[in-house]
Amino acid sequence: MDFYNFYTGKEFEAYQYLGAHVWDGGTTFRTFAPAAQRVSVIGEFNGWTETPMNRVHDGNFWECTMNNVGSDLMYKYRIYRQDGSFVDHADPYAFYSEMRPGTASKTYALGGYEFGDSKWLKNRKASYDKPVNIYEMHFGSWKKRGEGQEDWYTYEELAPILITYLKEHGYNYVEIMPLCEYPCDESWGYQDTGYFSPTSRYGKPEELKAFVDQCHQAGIGVILDFVPVHFAVNDYALAEYDGTALYEYPNMAVGRNEWGSCNFMHSRGEVCSFLQSSAYYWMNEFHFDGLRMDAVGNLIYWQGDASRGENLAALKFIRTMNQGLKERIPDCLLFAEDSTPYRGCDKAGMGGRTWI
Repeated sequence: MDFYNFYTGKEFEAYQYLGAHVWDGGTTFRTFAPAAQRVSVIGEFNGWTETPMNRVHDGNFWECTMNNVGSDLMYKYRIYRQDGSFVDHADPYAFYSEMRPGTASKTYALGGYEFGDSKWLKNRKASYDKPVNIYEMHFGSWKKRGEGQEDWYTYEELAPILITYLKEHGYNYVEIMPLCEYPCDESWGYQDTGYFSPTSRYGKPEELKAFVDQCHQAGIGVILDFVPVHFAVNDYALAEYDGTALYEYPNMAVGRNEWGSCNFMHSRGEVCSFLQSSAYYWMNEFHFDGLRMDAVGNLIYWQGDASRGENLAALKFIRTMNQGLKERIPDCLLFAEDSTPYRGCDKAGMGGRTWI
């Protein structure tokens, strides 16, 4: 990771450094918590007792390496505030999470799945000049085994059922409501807690990769809803992560929105790098073809209210992110869910979605 780019909001691969990285002999844990007094790793591998982390780089990052710690093990960071109190937080850069209502992160080794969609990726082009017929769906409720709340299909199980339906009805893309880990089923994934963690409701990360892979091999593109505006208020997640408003605004006048969730502070480079890295992660590691950015009106204007004026820092963020994603994945599809009359946005026939 380029630390200068991280602080200035230009980094797109922060997840390669931060988070829990599993290697042959153990796992290295890293987190960004500049205001913390001290930080420890607690998990099922150490009996949920504290393994201290050390300040590294400029002192704003914390790190420790634990031998004989592999994949699929629960952990959290115990973050001590300046007043000596502590909160046990899930890892903002975790690659996998405990099934809700559990709130722990899980170790997970990136890689390991071999995609078979090279033909699709080779022929994929941003489809500005050919028909794009998108089917939007919520993974957990589109079709279920039964009437129970948790009678979901797994990522892999739903793939052949959904692909058959899409083919029969002439769709060539599917847009899935957010799959970042989230605590409340009723939010449909729009109140996130894990921006690098596919929700464990439907299986493991490699199963989501297999889902995307199967869609591509069947000629179906996959778009993921992405939430760059706000995040869930749950105290184990991003809220006051290091004892201060690290990801959110400290001012309640703009710190909370109409949905009651925390607004990302896009004037902080570290926040922009976090979100940009998450966006790139889903397309790079899981082969999603594009992202549909949710609630962009609340990026453009303060609290989504045009009368309060434009949020220039948030506008800079979305432009930087779009440019960076296109530089890295030129054929990716980027959409904005924007219901405002913002200049330059043509929503004709897009059902509230705008190419960006």
